[in-house]
Amino acid sequence: MAQRHDEEHTPVTDSDAGGAEFWDSRYSESERMWSGDPNAALVREVAGLRPGTALDLGCGEGADTIWLAQRGWQVTGTDISAVALDRAARHAEEAGVADAVEWRRLDLAVSFPDGEFDLVSAHYLHSPGDMPREEILRRAASAVAPGGVLLIVGHAGIAPWEPPTYEGVPLPTPQQVLDSLELPTGEWEVQRCEEFERAQNDPGGLPATRTDNVLRVRRLPA
Repeated sequence: MAQRHDEEHTPVTDSDAGGAEFWDSRYSESERMWSGDPNAALVREVAGLRPGTALDLGCGEGADTIWLAQRGWQVTGTDISAVALDRAARHAEEAGVADAVEWRRLDLAVSFPDGEFDLVSAHYLHSPGDMPREEILRRAASAVAPGGVLLIVGHAGIAPWEPPTYEGVPLPTPQQVLDSLELPTGEWEVQRCEEFERAQNDPGGLPATRTDNVLRVRRLPA
């Protein structure tokens, strides 16, 4: 969902509303759409993990991907927008971590990266278009290696300043997200499943409070 600058990720559906053409156009409106800072929930939840391989879904201009790479992760960043990925690659070069990142342009509703990852991160994968979010997140769970973590962060409600385009976008609770993953009993550990508040400025620069939710689950070692 197109949020203010501290929400770095782009929806991943290629439908008319919220698809590749839409997001390429949005990114082309300015030199930088997001702040360049990693999402606070990512920093909080991942800072203590041992670096390994990571998959960043809907990576936008690459702030989360670059933050992970700077901390020793080997990261695959995916997005539907070629404009965003070109920008992300440039930022990675500037940060000196280009060798630690692979950028892939994907419509996750159609294709998904192969392989297993020690961390799969999905931040704000909401879209005004027809996006099979539950199916994508189940694929994300299947891509987590034994001992690895799946981190899903989303909005708990639409902000007052959101355009009408986003009315009716499904915003499930963290428990609903957990239930929709259909994780096999005895194979996963739920480490966090809750809502949290964070500060955010509205488009006019005035301070506001936003409620989001976080789900962190760990695949148990084989």
